[in-house]
This record gives sequence, C-alpha cells and structure tokens, in this order.
Amino acid sequence: MAGKITNFFREGTLIFSLILTILGFFILFLGAAGIWFPDIPKNLLNLSDDFLKWSLYLLMIGFIVFVTGAWYLYSFFKDRKLVLNELKTNKRSEFIKKHAELKITVKHLPSKYQKMLNEKAEEFNIK
Repeated sequence: MAGKITNFFREGTLIFSLILTILGFFILFLGAAGIWFPDIPKNLLNLSDDFLKWSLYLLMIGFIVFVTGAWYLYSFFKDRKLVLNELKTNKRSEFIKKHAELKITVKHLPSKYQKMLNEKAEEFNIK
C-alpha cells in the first residue's frame, strides 16, 4: 500500500508541488492581509472578525506551506535538469561516472525518467 501511495505522489510531483505553492501563497496572502490590512479580507471576501483573529496563524501556516511547495518545485526542476543534461552525453566514460548519481536522482522523479535512464544505459551496454 505504501508503495502505491509513493508512486502516486512521485508521478504527480510537479502538479502537487504547484498546488501546494499556490495554496500556500493564497493562505499567506490571507494571513498578511488580515494582519496589516484587515479591511481588505473583511470587505472583499466577506470574512468575519472571528476569522481575522486567526490571521497570524494563517500567516505562519501559509508561509510553511508556500516554502514547502516552492522547495519541492525547485527540487523537481533541479533533478529533472540534471538528468536531462546527463542523458544528452554521447561519451560512455562520462555517463559511467554519473550513472550511480543518476540512479539515485531518478528514484525521486516520475517513471518516464527511469525509462530514459534505462534506455541510455542499454545504449552504452551498462548493467
């Protein structure tokens, strides 16, 4: 069961990190607006004063969610760029040097990158 959940999140890393980043930004905005400009959420979104009392907590939660989503988004694009750049090489010796690092990196990316790595390894006859 845990393997299925891990695979599900691995395949949707980009989508989940984007959703997390956008949601975190929205919560961060609500918290910041509730603290510094309380009239904006009250008039624009028709939020009650009871909700605005939680603005500091929304600000902290929004910051944490936003930073987490942005970190996963950055990590995904960094790993993806590394794998794609290393797969472009036509030199077997360079590929062998980076093969162990690429195997570890590909474990955190969607399965299509694993397939691309396996095809390149077969092309260079690496087991």
